[in-house]
Amino acid sequence: MHDDHEHGHAHDGHAHGVSRDADRRWLAIALAVIAAFMAVEVVVGVLAQSLALISDAAHMLTDAAAIVLALVAMRFAARPAGGRYTFGLARAEILSAAANGLSLLLLAGWLGYEAIARLADPPEVTGWMVVVTGLLGLAVNVLAAWAIGKANRSSLNVQGAYQHVLMDMFASVAATAAGLVVLLTGWARADAVATLVVVVLMIRGGWVLLRESARVLLNAAPAGVRPEAIGVDMLAAEGVVEVHDLHVWTIDSGQAALSAHVLVDEPADCHLVRRELERVLAASHSITHTTLQVDHQVRESADGHCESAHGQVHRR
Repeated sequence: MHDDHEHGHAHDGHAHGVSRDADRRWLAIALAVIAAFMAVEVVVGVLAQSLALISDAAHMLTDAAAIVLALVAMRFAARPAGGRYTFGLARAEILSAAANGLSLLLLAGWLGYEAIARLADPPEVTGWMVVVTGLLGLAVNVLAAWAIGKANRSSLNVQGAYQHVLMDMFASVAATAAGLVVLLTGWARADAVATLVVVVLMIRGGWVLLRESARVLLNAAPAGVRPEAIGVDMLAAEGVVEVHDLHVWTIDSGQAALSAHVLVDEPADCHLVRRELERVLAASHSITHTTLQVDHQVRESADGHCESAHGQVHRR
């Protein structure tokens, strides 16, 4: 009668490092493109008195800030675990994604306020300048979105930067459409209406980023992973009679982790059971970072261990 308290995970640090280096290069390209055009758009937006262009430039500023934040977070996340940070700083990327989501919501609030004010009292808008700059902005945003799209978008951090650029691309489309309406009809309120459309998209994008970041920070199970189904699959392994203290969470946006206490019947080999459980978790649920404590049931019932098991208990 013995127990087996083992920890297993895949050693893919080199591949993860190479991926992060490539992500940084693509993000840096997008940053350079956005920063260069942003300066042009601010000047033209002021000259044309176009809130749609100014809002697009402001959004480009947040795009640039989002990419810088993502790059800094990647640098922190690449540091090895040590000291009090036993998981390393992988969740710096999640904090970056949350900050990007919050900035989208704040920017949407400001632009929404300005747009409503301009609906009541629209200034004169120079339509042709808005159209030309909007089309150039669209080209820049498509290029930036393409560059970020080359990075690993399964990372919530990269996805946060991508959402910023995607919203800015929609803003360029809206600004161009507004400029055409002003140019063809003279209806100056089209500029504010276009801004409100972008505001709605920004609110949606920001909310999704905040929601997904909160799921990771609150240690929720990864999307698409059902802890109940995992418990049932573990219980189906030969020799397993009970699974409790089952926890599934996300370390960062690309790495799920699991821990559990498993009881096996007296004849079972704890080491063999653990290895079989690790195989099942990797093959059926794509979870390779596991910590499993495997004990014999007789020993558990004898010393009264784990009387206060947390969460759902799976028994045969």
